[in-house]
Amino acid sequence: MDAQSRGRADEIDPADQWVLNPRTGNYELRLGNPAAQTRRTSVAPPRRSSPSAPAPTAPSPGVPGPRRGDGPPPGGRRGGRSRKVGGGGGRRKKALVITGGTLAFLLVGGSVGAYLYYDHLNGNLSITDVGGAGTGGFKKDQAINILVIGTDKRSGAGNEGYGDKDSVGHADTTILFHVAKDRTNATALSIPRDLIANIPACPTKQPDGSTKTIPPTKGTRFNTSLGQEGRDAGCTMRTVKELTGIEVDHFMMADFNAVKTLSTAVGGVPVCLDKAVNDEEGSHLNLSAGPHRLEGEQALAFVRTRHGFGNNSDLDRIRIQQQFLGAMMREMKSKETLTSPKKFLSLAEAATKSLSVDSGIGSIGKLTDLAGELKNIDMKNITFTTLPVSDNPAEPEGKKATVVVNEALAGPLLQMIRGDVSLTEVEKKEQAAKDAAGADAKAKQDALLQGAKAPAADVRVDVYNGGGPKGSASTTLNWLQNSKGVAKAGSQGNAPAKVGATQLEYAPNQADQARALAEMMGLPATAMKMGTADASARTPMKLTLGPDFKEPGAPLAPPVPQELPEDVQQAQADKAVCAK
Repeated sequence: MDAQSRGRADEIDPADQWVLNPRTGNYELRLGNPAAQTRRTSVAPPRRSSPSAPAPTAPSPGVPGPRRGDGPPPGGRRGGRSRKVGGGGGRRKKALVITGGTLAFLLVGGSVGAYLYYDHLNGNLSITDVGGAGTGGFKKDQAINILVIGTDKRSGAGNEGYGDKDSVGHADTTILFHVAKDRTNATALSIPRDLIANIPACPTKQPDGSTKTIPPTKGTRFNTSLGQEGRDAGCTMRTVKELTGIEVDHFMMADFNAVKTLSTAVGGVPVCLDKAVNDEEGSHLNLSAGPHRLEGEQALAFVRTRHGFGNNSDLDRIRIQQQFLGAMMREMKSKETLTSPKKFLSLAEAATKSLSVDSGIGSIGKLTDLAGELKNIDMKNITFTTLPVSDNPAEPEGKKATVVVNEALAGPLLQMIRGDVSLTEVEKKEQAAKDAAGADAKAKQDALLQGAKAPAADVRVDVYNGGGPKGSASTTLNWLQNSKGVAKAGSQGNAPAKVGATQLEYAPNQADQARALAEMMGLPATAMKMGTADASARTPMKLTLGPDFKEPGAPLAPPVPQELPEDVQQAQADKAVCAK
Protein backbone atom coordinates (compact mmCIF):
# COMPACT_ATOMS: atom_id res chain seq x y z
CA MET A 1 0.00 0.00 0.00
CA ASP A 2 1.31 3.45 -0.87
CA ALA A 3 0.38 5.17 2.36
CA GLN A 4 1.76 8.51 1.26
CA SER A 5 -0.08 8.85 -2.02
CA ARG A 6 -3.40 7.57 -0.60
CA GLY A 7 -3.21 9.90 2.35
CA ARG A 8 -2.27 12.95 0.33
CA ALA A 9 -4.86 12.63 -2.40
CA ASP A 10 -6.86 15.21 -0.50
CA GLU A 11 -3.85 17.16 0.80
CA ILE A 12 -3.80 15.15 4.02
CA ASP A 13 -0.46 14.38 5.61
CA PRO A 14 -0.56 10.69 6.66
CA ALA A 15 1.69 11.47 9.60
CA ASP A 16 -1.08 13.62 11.06
CA GLN A 17 -3.43 10.62 11.14
CA TRP A 18 -1.38 8.25 13.32
CA VAL A 19 -3.19 7.16 16.47
CA LEU A 20 -2.25 4.83 19.30
CA ASN A 21 -4.12 1.57 19.69
CA PRO A 22 -4.37 1.13 23.50
CA ARG A 23 -4.86 -2.63 23.14
CA THR A 24 -1.63 -3.30 21.22
CA GLY A 25 0.53 -0.29 22.05
CA ASN A 26 1.12 0.22 18.30
CA TYR A 27 0.61 3.32 16.20
CA GLU A 28 -1.95 2.94 13.41
CA LEU A 29 -2.37 5.13 10.35
CA ARG A 30 -6.01 6.04 9.78
CA LEU A 31 -6.89 6.93 6.19
CA GLY A 32 -10.54 7.89 5.68
CA ASN A 33 -13.79 7.98 7.59
CA PRO A 34 -13.65 5.74 10.69
CA ALA A 35 -17.37 5.06 10.53
CA ALA A 36 -16.96 3.50 7.10
CA GLN A 37 -14.13 1.18 8.12
CA THR A 38 -14.80 -2.49 7.73
CA ARG A 39 -11.29 -3.84 7.30
CA ARG A 40 -7.74 -3.02 8.28
CA THR A 41 -4.39 -4.30 7.06
CA SER A 42 -1.63 -4.94 9.58
CA VAL A 43 2.00 -5.09 8.53
CA ALA A 44 4.70 -6.40 10.87
CA PRO A 45 8.33 -5.43 10.21
CA PRO A 46 8.88 -7.11 6.81
CA ARG A 47 11.40 -9.82 6.12
CA ARG A 48 11.07 -9.87 2.39
CA SER A 49 12.75 -7.85 -0.32
CA SER A 50 9.76 -6.96 -2.49
CA PRO A 51 6.39 -5.42 -1.62
CA SER A 52 3.29 -7.59 -1.41
CA ALA A 53 -0.15 -6.77 -0.11
CA PRO A 54 -0.89 -8.44 3.22
CA ALA A 55 -4.24 -10.09 3.81
CA PRO A 56 -6.90 -7.95 5.50
CA THR A 57 -7.76 -8.69 9.09
CA ALA A 58 -10.53 -7.65 11.41
CA PRO A 59 -10.04 -4.26 13.04
CA SER A 60 -8.80 -4.10 16.62
CA PRO A 61 -11.39 -2.73 19.06
CA GLY A 62 -10.62 0.25 21.14
CA VAL A 63 -8.68 2.22 18.48
CA PRO A 64 -9.55 5.89 18.74
CA GLY A 65 -10.71 7.70 15.65
CA PRO A 66 -8.71 10.40 13.88
CA ARG A 67 -8.05 13.68 15.62
CA ARG A 68 -10.26 16.63 14.77
CA GLY A 69 -9.40 17.75 11.26
CA ASP A 70 -7.90 14.39 10.25
CA GLY A 71 -9.39 12.82 7.15
CA PRO A 72 -12.21 14.18 4.98
CA PRO A 73 -15.51 15.30 6.49
CA PRO A 74 -18.62 13.16 6.10
CA GLY A 75 -19.55 12.82 2.47
CA GLY A 76 -15.93 12.44 1.43
CA ARG A 77 -15.46 16.05 0.33
CA ARG A 78 -12.73 18.51 1.17
CA GLY A 79 -12.40 21.77 -0.68
CA GLY A 80 -14.85 20.78 -3.42
CA ARG A 81 -13.00 17.52 -4.28
CA SER A 82 -13.99 13.95 -3.54
CA ARG A 83 -12.09 10.73 -3.02
CA LYS A 84 -13.14 7.09 -2.94
CA VAL A 85 -12.15 5.46 0.29
CA GLY A 86 -12.70 1.92 -0.87
CA GLY A 87 -13.61 -0.14 -3.90
CA GLY A 88 -15.81 -3.00 -5.06
CA GLY A 89 -19.10 -3.50 -3.22
CA GLY A 90 -18.23 -1.64 -0.04
CA ARG A 91 -16.18 1.18 1.48
CA ARG A 92 -12.89 0.17 3.03
CA LYS A 93 -10.23 1.84 5.06
CA LYS A 94 -6.78 0.42 5.59
CA ALA A 95 -4.43 1.26 8.44
CA LEU A 96 -0.70 0.65 8.43
CA VAL A 97 0.57 -0.65 11.77
CA ILE A 98 4.19 -0.37 12.73
CA THR A 99 5.21 -2.61 15.60
CA GLY A 100 7.80 -1.65 18.20
CA GLY A 101 11.53 -2.03 17.84
CA THR A 102 11.82 -0.88 14.22
CA LEU A 103 13.78 2.31 14.82
CA ALA A 104 17.52 2.20 14.15
CA PHE A 105 20.06 4.85 13.35
CA LEU A 106 22.17 5.14 10.21
CA LEU A 107 25.31 7.22 9.93
CA VAL A 108 25.28 9.22 6.72
CA GLY A 109 27.62 11.94 5.48
CA GLY A 110 28.47 13.27 8.91
CA SER A 111 24.94 12.88 10.14
CA VAL A 112 22.67 10.09 11.32
CA GLY A 113 19.33 8.93 9.98
CA ALA A 114 16.65 6.60 11.20
CA TYR A 115 14.40 4.05 9.60
CA LEU A 116 10.98 2.61 9.92
CA TYR A 117 11.10 -0.55 7.89
CA TYR A 118 8.06 -1.47 5.88
CA ASP A 119 7.38 -2.63 2.36
CA HIS A 120 6.52 0.50 0.44
CA LEU A 121 9.96 1.99 1.29
CA ASN A 122 11.79 -0.71 -0.68
CA GLY A 123 11.50 1.30 -3.88
CA ASN A 124 13.34 4.24 -2.32
CA LEU A 125 16.59 2.31 -1.87
CA SER A 126 19.45 2.56 -4.35
CA ILE A 127 21.41 -0.72 -4.49
CA THR A 128 24.99 -1.39 -5.65
CA ASP A 129 26.46 -4.81 -6.40
CA VAL A 130 29.95 -4.50 -4.94
CA GLY A 131 31.19 -7.72 -6.52
CA GLY A 132 32.35 -9.55 -3.41
CA ALA A 133 34.02 -6.55 -1.76
CA GLY A 134 32.36 -7.26 1.59
CA THR A 135 31.76 -10.39 3.61
CA GLY A 136 28.40 -10.92 1.97
CA GLY A 137 26.45 -10.40 5.17
CA PHE A 138 26.76 -9.77 8.89
CA LYS A 139 26.28 -12.62 11.36
CA LYS A 140 24.55 -12.52 14.73
CA ASP A 141 27.46 -14.15 16.59
CA GLN A 142 30.16 -11.88 15.14
CA ALA A 143 31.10 -8.22 15.22
CA ILE A 144 29.55 -6.06 12.46
CA ASN A 145 31.56 -3.57 10.39
CA ILE A 146 29.58 -1.06 8.32
CA LEU A 147 31.33 1.48 6.10
CA VAL A 148 29.37 4.73 6.07
CA ILE A 149 30.28 6.99 3.16
CA GLY A 150 29.24 10.60 2.64
CA THR A 151 29.91 11.59 -0.96
CA ASP A 152 30.36 15.18 -2.15
CA LYS A 153 28.48 14.47 -5.39
CA ARG A 154 26.31 17.53 -6.10
CA SER A 155 23.12 15.61 -6.83
CA GLY A 156 19.74 16.76 -5.56
CA ALA A 157 17.85 20.02 -5.83
CA GLY A 158 19.85 23.07 -4.78
CA ASN A 159 23.21 21.30 -4.53
CA GLU A 160 24.63 22.20 -7.92
CA GLY A 161 25.91 25.48 -6.48
CA TYR A 162 28.40 23.79 -4.14
CA GLY A 163 31.62 24.01 -6.15
CA ASP A 164 32.12 21.37 -8.84
CA LYS A 165 28.52 20.69 -9.84
CA ASP A 166 29.58 18.05 -12.42
CA SER A 167 31.73 16.03 -9.99
CA VAL A 168 31.09 12.29 -9.87
CA GLY A 169 31.85 12.54 -6.18
CA HIS A 170 34.54 11.38 -3.76
CA ALA A 171 34.60 9.56 -0.43
CA ASP A 172 34.32 12.92 1.29
CA THR A 173 33.31 11.63 4.72
CA THR A 174 34.08 8.02 5.63
CA ILE A 175 33.31 6.29 8.92
CA LEU A 176 33.96 2.65 9.73
CA PHE A 177 31.25 1.74 12.24
CA HIS A 178 32.29 -1.30 14.31
CA VAL A 179 29.55 -2.96 16.37
CA ALA A 180 30.86 -5.31 19.07
CA LYS A 181 30.15 -9.01 18.95
CA ASP A 182 28.05 -8.80 22.12
CA ARG A 183 26.23 -5.67 20.79
CA THR A 184 26.95 -3.70 23.97
CA ASN A 185 29.20 -1.06 22.39
CA ALA A 186 30.35 0.43 19.10
CA THR A 187 33.30 2.39 17.70
CA ALA A 188 32.98 4.91 14.87
CA LEU A 189 36.37 5.34 13.15
CA SER A 190 36.68 8.35 10.85
CA ILE A 191 39.16 8.06 7.96
CA PRO A 192 40.58 11.39 6.71
CA ARG A 193 39.77 12.12 3.08
CA ASP A 194 43.30 13.47 2.41
CA LEU A 195 45.06 10.36 3.71
CA ILE A 196 47.64 8.90 1.31
CA ALA A 197 46.63 5.28 0.69
CA ASN A 198 46.96 2.43 -1.79
CA ILE A 199 43.76 1.66 -3.67
CA PRO A 200 43.67 -2.02 -4.68
CA ALA A 201 42.37 -3.42 -7.97
CA CYS A 202 38.60 -3.10 -8.01
CA PRO A 203 36.09 -5.16 -10.03
CA THR A 204 33.02 -2.99 -10.72
CA LYS A 205 29.67 -3.89 -12.23
CA GLN A 206 28.83 -2.05 -15.44
CA PRO A 207 25.32 -1.00 -16.58
CA ASP A 208 25.28 -3.81 -19.17
CA GLY A 209 25.93 -6.43 -16.48
CA SER A 210 29.58 -6.98 -17.31
CA THR A 211 32.44 -6.52 -14.83
CA LYS A 212 35.29 -4.08 -15.34
CA THR A 213 38.39 -4.27 -13.15
CA ILE A 214 39.86 -0.87 -12.37
CA PRO A 215 43.64 -1.18 -11.90
CA PRO A 216 45.25 -0.42 -8.53
CA THR A 217 46.68 2.98 -7.66
CA LYS A 218 49.45 3.51 -5.13
CA GLY A 219 50.15 6.59 -3.03
CA THR A 220 46.99 8.57 -3.76
CA ARG A 221 44.33 10.36 -1.72
CA PHE A 222 41.92 8.05 0.05
CA ASN A 223 38.89 10.01 -1.18
CA THR A 224 39.61 8.97 -4.79
CA SER A 225 38.63 5.40 -3.86
CA LEU A 226 35.08 6.42 -4.80
CA GLY A 227 33.81 7.96 -8.04
CA GLN A 228 37.15 8.56 -9.72
CA GLU A 229 37.99 6.35 -12.73
CA GLY A 230 34.59 4.71 -12.35
CA ARG A 231 35.17 3.36 -8.83
CA ASP A 232 32.12 2.39 -6.78
CA ALA A 233 31.65 1.94 -3.04
CA GLY A 234 33.10 -1.56 -3.29
CA CYS A 235 36.45 0.03 -4.13
CA THR A 236 36.27 2.09 -0.94
CA MET A 237 35.44 -1.05 1.03
CA ARG A 238 38.51 -2.81 -0.40
CA THR A 239 40.69 0.22 0.33
CA VAL A 240 39.54 0.32 3.95
CA LYS A 241 40.29 -3.37 4.39
CA GLU A 242 43.82 -2.94 3.02
CA LEU A 243 44.34 0.15 5.16
CA THR A 244 43.00 -1.18 8.48
CA GLY A 245 43.04 -4.96 8.20
CA ILE A 246 39.32 -4.94 9.05
CA GLU A 247 36.88 -6.82 6.82
CA VAL A 248 33.86 -4.68 5.96
CA ASP A 249 30.44 -6.36 5.94
CA HIS A 250 28.31 -3.66 4.27
CA PHE A 251 28.32 -0.07 3.10
CA MET A 252 25.78 2.74 3.35
CA MET A 253 26.23 5.92 1.31
CA ALA A 254 24.45 9.25 0.98
CA ASP A 255 25.07 12.68 -0.58
CA PHE A 256 24.51 16.29 0.47
CA ASN A 257 20.74 15.90 0.38
CA ALA A 258 20.81 13.39 3.24
CA VAL A 259 22.14 15.94 5.71
CA LYS A 260 19.53 18.48 4.69
CA THR A 261 16.50 16.20 4.60
CA LEU A 262 17.30 14.13 7.69
CA SER A 263 18.14 17.11 9.88
CA THR A 264 14.86 18.69 8.81
CA ALA A 265 12.86 15.50 9.32
CA VAL A 266 14.07 15.12 12.91
CA GLY A 267 13.08 18.70 13.67
CA GLY A 268 16.60 20.14 13.71
CA VAL A 269 19.85 19.03 15.33
CA PRO A 270 20.98 20.84 18.51
CA VAL A 271 24.57 22.10 18.39
CA CYS A 272 26.66 24.47 20.48
CA LEU A 273 29.35 26.90 19.28
CA ASP A 274 32.16 28.05 21.54
CA LYS A 275 32.62 31.13 19.34
CA ALA A 276 30.83 32.94 16.51
CA VAL A 277 31.51 31.60 12.99
CA ASN A 278 31.21 33.42 9.67
CA ASP A 279 32.60 31.27 6.85
CA GLU A 280 32.05 33.63 3.92
CA GLU A 281 34.41 31.92 1.46
CA GLY A 282 33.51 28.28 2.03
CA SER A 283 30.28 26.85 3.42
CA HIS A 284 28.72 30.29 4.18
CA LEU A 285 28.00 29.17 7.73
CA ASN A 286 27.14 32.23 9.82
CA LEU A 287 26.24 31.53 13.44
CA SER A 288 26.67 33.31 16.75
CA ALA A 289 28.29 31.71 19.77
CA GLY A 290 26.02 29.55 21.89
CA PRO A 291 23.31 26.94 21.24
CA HIS A 292 21.52 26.52 17.91
CA ARG A 293 19.16 24.00 16.30
CA LEU A 294 20.23 23.39 12.71
CA GLU A 295 18.37 21.87 9.80
CA GLY A 296 18.44 21.95 6.02
CA GLU A 297 21.03 24.23 4.43
CA GLN A 298 22.38 25.37 7.80
CA ALA A 299 23.01 21.78 8.90
CA LEU A 300 24.85 21.05 5.65
CA ALA A 301 26.94 24.20 6.03
CA PHE A 302 27.87 23.15 9.58
CA VAL A 303 29.24 19.73 8.55
CA ARG A 304 30.92 21.12 5.41
CA THR A 305 32.80 24.09 6.85
CA ARG A 306 36.60 23.87 6.87
CA HIS A 307 37.21 27.47 7.85
CA GLY A 308 35.00 27.90 10.90
CA PHE A 309 36.69 25.82 13.57
CA GLY A 310 40.10 24.74 14.83
CA ASN A 311 42.98 25.14 12.39
CA ASN A 312 40.76 25.13 9.29
CA SER A 313 41.81 21.58 8.42
CA ASP A 314 39.92 18.47 7.37
CA LEU A 315 40.86 16.88 10.71
CA ASP A 316 39.05 19.69 12.55
CA ARG A 317 36.06 19.26 10.25
CA ILE A 318 35.97 15.56 11.18
CA ARG A 319 35.66 16.51 14.85
CA ILE A 320 32.78 18.87 14.02
CA GLN A 321 31.06 16.16 12.01
CA GLN A 322 31.42 13.74 14.90
CA GLN A 323 29.85 16.29 17.25
CA PHE A 324 26.97 16.78 14.83
CA LEU A 325 26.59 13.03 14.45
CA GLY A 326 26.45 12.50 18.21
CA ALA A 327 23.86 15.27 18.55
CA MET A 328 21.76 13.75 15.76
CA MET A 329 21.88 10.32 17.40
CA ARG A 330 20.84 11.80 20.76
CA GLU A 331 17.97 13.59 19.02
CA MET A 332 16.90 10.38 17.31
CA LYS A 333 16.75 8.56 20.64
CA SER A 334 15.01 11.40 22.48
CA LYS A 335 11.49 10.97 23.79
CA GLU A 336 10.24 13.70 21.46
CA THR A 337 11.34 11.69 18.42
CA LEU A 338 10.51 8.20 19.61
CA THR A 339 6.93 9.19 20.50
CA SER A 340 6.23 11.22 17.36
CA PRO A 341 4.70 9.18 14.53
CA LYS A 342 4.93 12.20 12.23
CA LYS A 343 8.70 12.30 12.69
CA PHE A 344 8.84 8.53 12.21
CA LEU A 345 7.19 8.72 8.81
CA SER A 346 9.17 11.76 7.69
CA LEU A 347 12.45 10.14 8.71
CA ALA A 348 11.56 6.90 6.96
CA GLU A 349 10.93 8.67 3.67
CA ALA A 350 13.92 11.02 3.93
CA ALA A 351 16.35 8.30 4.95
CA THR A 352 15.47 5.67 2.36
CA LYS A 353 15.37 8.22 -0.46
CA SER A 354 18.86 9.41 0.56
CA LEU A 355 20.44 6.00 0.91
CA SER A 356 22.56 3.74 -1.30
CA VAL A 357 23.48 0.30 0.06
CA ASP A 358 25.10 -2.93 -1.07
CA SER A 359 22.92 -5.80 -2.28
CA GLY A 360 23.55 -7.69 0.98
CA ILE A 361 21.25 -5.25 2.80
CA GLY A 362 19.35 -4.06 -0.25
CA SER A 363 15.82 -4.44 1.08
CA ILE A 364 13.77 -3.10 3.96
CA GLY A 365 13.56 -6.59 5.45
CA LYS A 366 17.35 -6.98 5.51
CA LEU A 367 17.79 -3.49 6.92
CA THR A 368 15.27 -4.40 9.62
CA ASP A 369 17.43 -7.35 10.62
CA LEU A 370 20.44 -5.04 10.82
CA ALA A 371 18.43 -2.52 12.83
CA GLY A 372 17.62 -5.22 15.32
CA GLU A 373 21.33 -5.73 15.93
CA LEU A 374 21.96 -2.00 16.52
CA LYS A 375 18.92 -0.73 18.35
CA ASN A 376 19.91 -1.63 21.92
CA ILE A 377 23.38 -0.07 21.96
CA ASP A 378 23.46 2.56 24.69
CA MET A 379 24.68 6.00 23.59
CA LYS A 380 27.21 6.05 26.43
CA ASN A 381 28.88 3.01 24.87
CA ILE A 382 29.47 4.55 21.43
CA THR A 383 32.89 6.14 20.87
CA PHE A 384 33.99 8.35 17.97
CA THR A 385 37.64 8.34 17.02
CA THR A 386 39.80 9.23 14.03
CA LEU A 387 42.55 7.18 12.40
CA PRO A 388 45.75 8.83 13.71
CA VAL A 389 47.76 10.59 10.99
CA SER A 390 50.78 12.83 10.54
CA ASP A 391 51.70 15.42 7.92
CA ASN A 392 52.96 13.87 4.69
CA PRO A 393 56.80 14.08 4.89
CA ALA A 394 57.01 13.99 1.09
CA GLU A 395 55.42 17.44 0.85
CA PRO A 396 57.40 20.66 1.44
CA GLU A 397 56.87 22.70 4.58
CA GLY A 398 54.15 25.28 4.19
CA LYS A 399 52.41 23.24 1.49
CA LYS A 400 51.19 20.30 3.49
CA ALA A 401 47.93 19.13 1.90
CA THR A 402 47.89 15.41 2.63
CA VAL A 403 48.55 13.12 5.59
CA VAL A 404 49.94 9.63 6.21
CA VAL A 405 49.07 7.03 8.85
CA ASN A 406 50.80 7.52 12.19
CA GLU A 407 51.70 3.86 12.74
CA ALA A 408 52.73 4.31 16.39
CA LEU A 409 49.25 5.56 17.33
CA ALA A 410 47.13 3.83 14.67
CA GLY A 411 48.55 0.37 15.39
CA PRO A 412 47.12 0.00 18.92
CA LEU A 413 43.79 1.58 17.89
CA LEU A 414 43.29 -0.80 14.95
CA GLN A 415 44.35 -3.74 17.10
CA MET A 416 41.67 -2.86 19.61
CA ILE A 417 38.99 -2.60 16.94
CA ARG A 418 40.06 -5.87 15.32
CA GLY A 419 40.15 -7.48 18.78
CA ASP A 420 36.64 -6.15 19.54
CA VAL A 421 37.86 -4.12 22.54
CA SER A 422 35.52 -1.32 23.58
CA LEU A 423 36.88 2.23 23.73
CA THR A 424 34.21 3.55 26.08
CA GLU A 425 35.01 4.39 29.67
CA VAL A 426 31.84 2.67 30.90
CA GLU A 427 32.78 -0.58 29.20
CA LYS A 428 36.33 -0.36 30.50
CA LYS A 429 35.13 0.03 34.09
CA GLU A 430 32.75 -2.90 33.71
CA GLN A 431 35.52 -5.02 32.23
CA ALA A 432 37.89 -4.06 35.04
CA ALA A 433 35.31 -5.28 37.55
CA LYS A 434 35.00 -8.57 35.68
CA ASP A 435 38.78 -8.92 35.56
CA ALA A 436 39.03 -8.33 39.28
CA ALA A 437 36.33 -10.91 39.94
CA GLY A 438 38.14 -13.39 37.74
CA ALA A 439 41.62 -12.85 39.20
CA ASP A 440 41.47 -16.01 41.30
CA ALA A 441 40.32 -18.07 38.34
CA LYS A 442 43.20 -16.74 36.25
CA ALA A 443 45.71 -17.58 38.97
CA LYS A 444 44.39 -21.12 39.08
CA GLN A 445 44.60 -21.28 35.29
CA ASP A 446 48.23 -20.12 35.33
CA ALA A 447 48.99 -22.82 37.86
CA LEU A 448 47.50 -25.42 35.54
CA LEU A 449 50.30 -24.85 33.04
CA GLN A 450 52.77 -26.06 35.66
CA GLY A 451 51.16 -29.49 36.06
CA ALA A 452 51.74 -32.83 34.35
CA LYS A 453 51.62 -33.03 30.56
CA ALA A 454 50.16 -35.87 28.51
CA PRO A 455 52.27 -37.68 25.89
CA ALA A 456 51.84 -36.26 22.38
CA ALA A 457 50.22 -39.52 21.24
CA ASP A 458 47.43 -39.01 23.81
CA VAL A 459 46.61 -35.42 22.80
CA ARG A 460 43.29 -35.28 20.97
CA VAL A 461 42.42 -31.91 19.35
CA ASP A 462 40.42 -30.39 16.50
CA VAL A 463 41.94 -27.31 14.85
CA TYR A 464 39.81 -24.44 13.49
CA ASN A 465 40.76 -21.23 11.71
CA GLY A 466 38.98 -18.36 13.44
CA GLY A 467 40.81 -15.43 11.87
CA GLY A 468 44.37 -16.61 11.27
CA PRO A 469 46.11 -16.60 7.87
CA LYS A 470 44.42 -18.55 5.10
CA GLY A 471 45.10 -22.28 5.39
CA SER A 472 46.25 -22.03 9.02
CA ALA A 473 44.15 -24.97 10.24
CA SER A 474 45.53 -27.45 7.69
CA THR A 475 49.08 -26.14 8.10
CA THR A 476 48.87 -26.54 11.88
CA LEU A 477 47.38 -30.03 11.52
CA ASN A 478 50.28 -31.19 9.33
CA TRP A 479 52.78 -29.66 11.77
CA LEU A 480 51.20 -31.32 14.81
CA GLN A 481 50.98 -34.73 13.16
CA ASN A 482 54.34 -34.79 11.35
CA SER A 483 56.58 -32.70 13.61
CA LYS A 484 55.07 -33.21 17.07
CA GLY A 485 53.57 -36.68 16.93
CA VAL A 486 50.01 -35.60 17.68
CA ALA A 487 48.36 -38.30 15.57
CA LYS A 488 44.90 -37.63 16.98
CA ALA A 489 44.75 -34.07 15.68
CA GLY A 490 42.13 -33.15 13.06
CA SER A 491 41.46 -30.05 10.94
CA GLN A 492 37.94 -28.60 10.84
CA GLY A 493 38.63 -25.70 8.48
CA ASN A 494 37.02 -22.36 9.29
CA ALA A 495 35.49 -21.83 12.73
CA PRO A 496 31.76 -21.04 12.98
CA ALA A 497 32.73 -17.54 14.15
CA LYS A 498 35.91 -15.49 14.20
CA VAL A 499 37.72 -14.99 17.50
CA GLY A 500 39.68 -12.02 18.76
CA ALA A 501 42.70 -14.16 19.70
CA THR A 502 43.82 -17.79 19.55
CA GLN A 503 42.18 -19.97 22.18
CA LEU A 504 42.27 -23.59 23.34
CA GLU A 505 39.03 -24.94 24.84
CA TYR A 506 39.29 -28.06 26.98
CA ALA A 507 37.54 -29.97 29.77
CA PRO A 508 38.92 -30.33 33.32
CA ASN A 509 39.89 -33.95 32.71
CA GLN A 510 41.84 -32.84 29.60
CA ALA A 511 44.14 -30.47 31.52
CA ASP A 512 47.22 -32.66 30.95
CA GLN A 513 46.53 -32.70 27.18
CA ALA A 514 45.97 -28.93 27.19
CA ARG A 515 49.28 -28.31 28.97
CA ALA A 516 51.11 -30.49 26.45
CA LEU A 517 49.53 -28.74 23.45
CA ALA A 518 50.11 -25.29 24.98
CA GLU A 519 53.81 -26.07 25.35
CA MET A 520 54.06 -27.24 21.72
CA MET A 521 52.16 -24.24 20.37
CA GLY A 522 53.60 -21.63 22.73
CA LEU A 523 50.17 -20.70 24.05
CA PRO A 524 49.96 -18.36 27.06
CA ALA A 525 47.60 -18.99 29.98
CA THR A 526 45.25 -16.31 28.61
CA ALA A 527 44.58 -18.53 25.58
CA MET A 528 43.43 -21.44 27.78
CA LYS A 529 39.66 -21.78 28.23
CA MET A 530 38.74 -24.61 30.62
CA GLY A 531 35.13 -25.78 30.73
CA THR A 532 33.17 -26.88 33.78
CA ALA A 533 32.31 -30.48 32.89
CA ASP A 534 34.53 -33.44 32.06
CA ALA A 535 34.61 -34.73 28.50
CA SER A 536 34.25 -38.28 27.25
CA ALA A 537 37.40 -40.22 26.39
CA ARG A 538 37.14 -39.61 22.63
CA THR A 539 36.04 -35.97 22.73
CA PRO A 540 38.76 -33.70 21.27
CA MET A 541 39.82 -30.34 22.61
CA LYS A 542 39.09 -27.34 20.37
CA LEU A 543 41.97 -25.13 19.17
CA THR A 544 40.77 -22.00 17.33
CA LEU A 545 43.47 -19.95 15.61
CA GLY A 546 42.91 -16.19 15.80
CA PRO A 547 44.42 -13.13 14.10
CA ASP A 548 47.38 -13.27 16.52
CA PHE A 549 48.45 -16.62 15.03
CA LYS A 550 51.30 -16.47 12.49
CA GLU A 551 52.57 -20.02 12.03
CA PRO A 552 52.79 -23.27 14.08
CA GLY A 553 55.33 -23.08 16.88
CA ALA A 554 55.89 -19.33 16.53
CA PRO A 555 55.00 -17.08 19.49
CA LEU A 556 51.60 -15.46 19.20
CA ALA A 557 51.40 -11.78 18.38
CA PRO A 558 51.38 -9.48 21.43
CA PRO A 559 48.00 -9.33 23.17
CA VAL A 560 45.49 -6.74 22.03
CA PRO A 561 46.02 -3.51 23.98
CA GLN A 562 43.26 -2.57 26.40
CA GLU A 563 44.10 1.13 26.58
CA LEU A 564 44.60 3.68 23.80
CA PRO A 565 47.64 5.97 23.65
CA GLU A 566 46.78 9.36 25.14
CA ASP A 567 47.19 11.21 21.83
CA VAL A 568 44.47 9.28 19.99
CA GLN A 569 41.43 11.52 19.50
CA GLN A 570 38.16 10.15 20.85
CA ALA A 571 34.73 11.44 21.92
CA GLN A 572 31.70 9.82 23.53
CA ALA A 573 28.38 9.93 21.69
CA ASP A 574 26.35 10.72 24.81
CA LYS A 575 28.30 13.87 25.69
CA ALA A 576 27.43 17.24 24.16
CA VAL A 577 30.37 19.63 23.65
CA CYS A 578 30.64 23.04 22.03
CA ALA A 579 32.44 23.28 18.69
CA LYS A 580 35.65 25.33 18.97
